[in-house]
Amino acid sequence: MSPVVIEGVVIRGNRLGSRMGVPTANIEVGDELDIPDGVYASQVTLDGRTYGAMSDLGRKPTVGGRRRLLETNLFGFDGDLYGRRLRVELLWFVRPERRFGSVEELFRQIEADRCVILDRMASETR
Repeated sequence: MSPVVIEGVVIRGNRLGSRMGVPTANIEVGDELDIPDGVYASQVTLDGRTYGAMSDLGRKPTVGGRRRLLETNLFGFDGDLYGRRLRVELLWFVRPERRFGSVEELFRQIEADRCVILDRMASETR
């Protein structure tokens, strides 16, 4: 997959990720973006620094989401991004979006996805 770039202003979500220790920057994405919904390894450049990241593109079926969002967790970033314009580069596809039986199951999968992405990013920088 060649990288796909999505830019947009960070909007407020329901803060579920923050409550579970995986805060995300949410960007509204329309249906005209013709790539599969799912989890992607990504990177974000912010204030001259590049962060490895994990992004989920989709409608959040486990928690009853309706609008299509790009939710991005920046590795090693701690701060407020609301209202900031982000440029997110989707690097590779990890897995398709799916509905989980519970929020706990979802967050176990998010942690597994994070490990896969961090391991591959680390191996690519060696």
